[in-house]
Amino acid sequence: MSDEFRLAIDELADEYNRQAAQLRDAYGKLNELVATARSEDRMVTVTVGPRGQVQNIELDPRVYRKLSASELAQSIMEQIGAATGEVSARTQELMAPFVPDGLPYEELFGEGASFESFLPQPVELPSRESESRR
Repeated sequence: MSDEFRLAIDELADEYNRQAAQLRDAYGKLNELVATARSEDRMVTVTVGPRGQVQNIELDPRVYRKLSASELAQSIMEQIGAATGEVSARTQELMAPFVPDGLPYEELFGEGASFESFLPQPVELPSRESESRR
């Protein structure tokens, strides 16, 4: 392999590995996302995790005197929606640099999608010594 060709391959491999490392870093940050939403009256607070799963619901003790059961249920659902929307927006923001143009974001991050299958593996090139032995 010529030195120029080898240099070009090395540069491509370095760039690929750099981008793969950035992608792994972003994916790690995805797993740490948490969002909390609080109702305007501060009676209901909901925290959701990286995939929108409810992690915590806090109710002000006065909520039982102020809201009917249906109003409480509606407030909880609204806060779940708000917190989930925030996690979704932050996920899209984190991953936007890696989504190819024309590929719908939902195909990668929609319900049931697993991003791990899209993570590239690092490239390891043979050393110059092993090539010279051939």
